[in-house]
Amino acid sequence: MAKNTDNASSEAASPKRGLFSRKPKAEKATKEPGRLKQLGQVFQMTRKNDPMVVWLMILAALGVLVVGLVVGLLIKNWITALLISIPLALLAATMILSRRAEKAAFKQLEGRPGAAGAAMSVLRRGWILKDEPVAVNPRTKDLVFLGIGRAGVVLVTEGPTTRVRTLVDAERKRMNRVLPNVPIHVINAGSDEGQVPLAEVGKAMKKLPKSITKLEISAVDKRLSTLGSARLPIPKGIDPNRARPDRRGR
Repeated sequence: MAKNTDNASSEAASPKRGLFSRKPKAEKATKEPGRLKQLGQVFQMTRKNDPMVVWLMILAALGVLVVGLVVGLLIKNWITALLISIPLALLAATMILSRRAEKAAFKQLEGRPGAAGAAMSVLRRGWILKDEPVAVNPRTKDLVFLGIGRAGVVLVTEGPTTRVRTLVDAERKRMNRVLPNVPIHVINAGSDEGQVPLAEVGKAMKKLPKSITKLEISAVDKRLSTLGSARLPIPKGIDPNRARPDRRGR
């Protein structure tokens, strides 16, 4: 009797479905913000760090509209020219926002541990980038990050140039033992004199002369892995995986 009562109560609690009705969908996970919302977040973050971005976007859009209108008047079809110019004006404003947003994102990284490694993250295909630094000074928190590409081996330093030289020289000696014929480049990232700004690190790496083939990139990576992990532990507070350019507002 108790079983029948339990069954009846459970049936009453669960809503009945028709013969052709769909099963209730499980609750969806929290959706990521849509494109428009992401664009709004990028705009807010950029405007906070770069107030001039609003005026630059307006000027770019107006410039495209004026050119389109002039062309339309010359061909005596200004309505069609204006309709074509409006999406082009929006595209021009978006391109300005994208460039300024990248600079603003890197500006937020300045002074944060692991920023030099994050500056390398803009590189995509053709590069092998190591998330963790290959050399660390626990006392001064100077870091050396590694990238492997067509240019060979690239060491990106974080810290005063004169102070990180010891770390760089030690890494060169270690790597030359297994890579005697592969060039090793050094890029000192930072805002001091003689250093490469964070926003320009990726571009500086791309400009390096190519000296090895695409197939040799993986071979160089395998040879470096034979050196083992004879590195000092990463000091507390340094998490290169979290130090990434955040182009969205908070």
